[in-house]
Amino acid sequence: MTFKIPLRPALAGLLLVLGLPLSSAQAQPVTERPPAASADAHAAKPAPYDARLLRMAEIVGSVTYLRTLCADAKAGEWRADMQALIDREAGAEPDRKARLTAAFNRGYRSFASVYTSCTPSAVLADQRYRDEGATLAAEIVSRFGN
Repeated sequence: MTFKIPLRPALAGLLLVLGLPLSSAQAQPVTERPPAASADAHAAKPAPYDARLLRMAEIVGSVTYLRTLCADAKAGEWRADMQALIDREAGAEPDRKARLTAAFNRGYRSFASVYTSCTPSAVLADQRYRDEGATLAAEIVSRFGN
């Protein structure tokens, strides 16, 4: 039996595992982690979960677009959560930040080029992407969480 975890709570869990505040506390500034002793050495060696994190960024970009398109009042929270994740994970690594941002934008634009109104297929795509993202977030947390 497969259990489906809602994406937004799973993303929140991922943010917590990575030491991030949730978007409901976004009035407080997100503090960046201290720079590593050797930023160049750290930037050259990607985290073992980077490929999954890039896919997660793409999914959140897609869901952000679809939620906005379908007039979800909380659509902005998806973008804020992703920004917090990018700030925390990329820190002082401009290349990593650029990759995460590009993945988010790619996901956002992929649906912007297809959907101009909230249709039943847009709602279905949103659900499928949230399901995939929830599974991915749970996997990242269970496999790489502290």
